[in-house]
Amino acid sequence: MQVIRASELARKTSEILERVVMGESVRVMRNRTEVAHLVPARRTMTCQQAIAGLVGQLPPGEGEAWLRESRGDFDEGIRNPWE
Repeated sequence: MQVIRASELARKTSEILERVVMGESVRVMRNRTEVAHLVPARRTMTCQQAIAGLVGQLPPGEGEAWLRESRGDFDEGIRNPWE
């Protein structure tokens, strides 16, 4: 973990943040006191990525049953709400 002074963070913010994005952690010191600890943010997963990870997890019959149950009482038709 790298230790830097607050003044260095002020001068090189973009460069230091880029290093954090690449996975490095940085401790920021001011007057010999730690004032911040910069760590990479936790990665979030998109809905599409989560669903892609499920492919092949359910047997075909169970997947189809889940899809039917998830639709519940909804029908596929399009209705005019003003009629």
